[in-house]
Amino acid sequence: MNTTTVDTLPRNAANHVALTPLGFLQWAADVFPEKPALLHGCRSQSWHATRQRCQQMAGALRDWGVGHGDVVAVLAPNVPALYEAHFGVPMAGAVLNALNTRLDAATLAYILEHGRAKVLMYDSEYAGLVRDILQRLKSRPRIIRIEDSEYTGEHGTLGDAEYEAWLATQQPDVAWTWPEDEWQDICLNYTSGTTGNPKGVVYHHRGAYLNAVGNVLACGMPPHAVYLWTLPMFHCNGWCFPWTLAAVAGTNVCLRKVEAAAVFSAIRRHQVGYFCAAPVVLNMLINAPAEVQHRAIHPVHALTGGAAPPAAVIEAMEQLGISVTHLYGLTETYGPSVSCAWHEEWDERPLAERASLKARIGVRKLNMEFVRVVDAQLQPVPADGATLGEIVMRGNTVMKGYLRDPRATDEAFAGGWFHSGDLGVMHPDGYIEIKDRAKDIVISGGENISTVEIESVLYRHPAILEAAVVARPDPIWGETPCAFVTVKDGSTCSAEDVLAHCRTHLARFKVPRTVIFGPLPKTATGKIQKYLLRQQAAALDDSAPRS
Repeated sequence: MNTTTVDTLPRNAANHVALTPLGFLQWAADVFPEKPALLHGCRSQSWHATRQRCQQMAGALRDWGVGHGDVVAVLAPNVPALYEAHFGVPMAGAVLNALNTRLDAATLAYILEHGRAKVLMYDSEYAGLVRDILQRLKSRPRIIRIEDSEYTGEHGTLGDAEYEAWLATQQPDVAWTWPEDEWQDICLNYTSGTTGNPKGVVYHHRGAYLNAVGNVLACGMPPHAVYLWTLPMFHCNGWCFPWTLAAVAGTNVCLRKVEAAAVFSAIRRHQVGYFCAAPVVLNMLINAPAEVQHRAIHPVHALTGGAAPPAAVIEAMEQLGISVTHLYGLTETYGPSVSCAWHEEWDERPLAERASLKARIGVRKLNMEFVRVVDAQLQPVPADGATLGEIVMRGNTVMKGYLRDPRATDEAFAGGWFHSGDLGVMHPDGYIEIKDRAKDIVISGGENISTVEIESVLYRHPAILEAAVVARPDPIWGETPCAFVTVKDGSTCSAEDVLAHCRTHLARFKVPRTVIFGPLPKTATGKIQKYLLRQQAAALDDSAPRS
């Protein structure tokens, strides 16, 4: 008697293949071989040529003894070689570690040793930095020098091989192996490490595949989309967009340096439809000199995350003809995992109201199965738009864990959820609005005050370029808001001007009691270092003025 049921039918080679974004490159090169994959200066590279070069990289790495689980680090700006490494390194079975080019030599040396990198590729612009790094390492990796055609500085000779010559040692059709297990490591990314050594976040092929597809759906990207690389590829692997662009056989427009003139020029020249950027970059575009600033004459979509964008920034971008979608995520969630999905009926609302709606982080992307705002017992908070809770997630695009750090991994996954450390509220329509990092909330006289809310008001002041708010210890209230402000070039602004503006738009207890003027410290990824501002606020003399 045959007892086989539907439930006991086994997997087999015909019906189960490991998910990997490497298949996107295979598809793009097979179906649209001559479509442009990469534009860089005067260079245009097809999808067919891109696949060949990635296969050559995989073959060259294997010839150097690089294989399953080995780490290959890349220190480079957004150039074709770094894009190719997103496919070529995992095609060899290895793990890509895209390094933050803004970090110091000591931190980069720590990352290379902690990740046990076997190979380091570097753009020749960073030859001096690499020389410093190597002096700090106990074990030297093999070194490959990238000579980018758009780099005009000194090139040097540091390295075991030059990138193009190294690729040329392989035939363009060299074989590569599909990963046997979709849980296999594909990338290693390090957190900013603002209060200690950075932690190594491990991604797998399955998560990279799913988040890349999730980007297409959440952003409404059409086939052959043109994408400008304003977001560093070293930041959560460019939020998985290197693989997303292969999935739509799109065009990657590379950019060595993010400057307003270069961004506006590339948008016009290449008919760019999409770019990702932190709010600090959007702010740069908004405040660019009039001679380089151009209003978009075709649809352009900016995808922003990394910090909650003030509604004033979103409003100003729309006035430049660039629509903004707010994304939210962390290094531990492959970048964006929540998106402010838009409703057509919102189009009829006033610009300021639309901007306020877009400032919410929204709802989960389809590749993230669960996102909630919970209390200390991990129970959902009321959907009243007011009750604070921690944003937690559960899904297939949550990291495998922290490399060689089981304690931190267990803490991050406590209770079967990934804990973001971010505080938010749930609105009645199911949309989440981020309010603060748990450590950034100001508790004044027993009241929780969102620094994000105050910052959004500050950004509406016409003279303010950047703003950040932290808690300042107070002998009566426990804490009060302290505003740090950078004024636009050519503008003037007093503390009383700032406070009067805040009193007009905020409840009295939320108005900052202290205003400090000057440049804001930032991490290597452009995030404002609030822990330094908290230290500065705590160190203020008791005689420092309070409003």
